[in-house]
Amino acid sequence: MSENQTHYRKAFNSPYLSAADITEPTKLTIKCVKLEADKSKKTKDSFNTAYFVEKEIRQGEPLKPMILNACNSKTVKSFAPSAFLEDWNNIPVTIYVEQGIRFGRETVDGLRISTDQPSKNKSELLPDTTAWGNAIAALERDGNLEKVEQRMYISEENKEKLNRQVFG
Repeated sequence: MSENQTHYRKAFNSPYLSAADITEPTKLTIKCVKLEADKSKKTKDSFNTAYFVEKEIRQGEPLKPMILNACNSKTVKSFAPSAFLEDWNNIPVTIYVEQGIRFGRETVDGLRISTDQPSKNKSELLPDTTAWGNAIAALERDGNLEKVEQRMYISEENKEKLNRQVFG
């Protein structure tokens, strides 16, 4: 398939990202996830809806939010610091199209989030560095690492080390 070709589903103009929008595995960063009412107005259901840091899927083509079904929600949860949507911020993911997904009585193409998380574009916070000392100071001052995590990736193991070092 060529990027210049038009998928037949593009004519239906969904408010959500769909298999018609993804032409190859695509790395994106989930900005946040919200539980929201269906914007297509086809149902009265609410969905886990992922919004992305990136503004365009391709140059000149706005990036739409993505409904996270149970499978994709479970994958994002495996990358997130908790099971709560409010903690699902700045999570890098790779989205691809899987063919042959059962949806009711139909077999469709669907979006999937890869279980292999792409590397974060942030440097990792490591012990015995200047950044580590700054993280300790921030934790002592603010009691949390939110500002540090906006700039650096902190593994769960290193979060535990920081907490032990500051709080004992």
